[in-house]
Amino acid sequence: MSEEKTGPRSRRERPAKAALTRAGIVATAVELVLAEGLARVTMRRLAQELDTGAASLYVYVRNTDELHAAVLEELLGAVDLAPATAAGDWRDRLERVLTSYADVLFEYPGLAQSALVARPSGPLYLNLVEALLALLDEGGVPKAQAAWGIDLLLLFATATAAEHAASDPRAKADDGRQSEQWAALATAVRNLSAETHPQIAAHGDDLLSGPGEARLAWGFRVLINGVLGTPKPEGESK
Repeated sequence: MSEEKTGPRSRRERPAKAALTRAGIVATAVELVLAEGLARVTMRRLAQELDTGAASLYVYVRNTDELHAAVLEELLGAVDLAPATAAGDWRDRLERVLTSYADVLFEYPGLAQSALVARPSGPLYLNLVEALLALLDEGGVPKAQAAWGIDLLLLFATATAAEHAASDPRAKADDGRQSEQWAALATAVRNLSAETHPQIAAHGDDLLSGPGEARLAWGFRVLINGVLGTPKPEGESK
């Protein structure tokens, strides 16, 4: 019987690494987000998981913002678009689709913050936009107003998720900074003097009231009604 080889194996004996692809990089990033949160998904951490150098990733993904946008695109598969083709009031159905989009971001507050500046452009995102436009069209919203309106609706959903996700019981916060900042703001508002800040003191309870879900629903209704009733400025149709 021959002796078992010891020591490092030659390169030929090592199993070959899978070739890097953009799809594989994004899939690994999504797995890391689900397991560890967005804050841990750096180029260095991702390269370590893929057993390669960070520089190799930039061939497929230009920067972290682009990576986060690609991750968001994958997670948008969880958005429920069924209300777009269901029966019922178009406003309620539009709100349900938008709320489903926001729910995805509430799960990953860091991703919501990133989505404010890194918007996806893949098929899942475009399917979401198509569903929103179809509902606005069903409600009789002029096309020019609908085209601008979805920007406001998606921005509001994204910003609300980024701001309130950490205080929502469904959220998987990446760290405790958002909760600490919200608590600090609440304390500052409650400690204000009515003599120096009479309006804030008078509105203090309302300023801090309501869970993120209630504020989100109310905001959607305000925006949907506003999009329906507010024409685009003249000369801005193109």
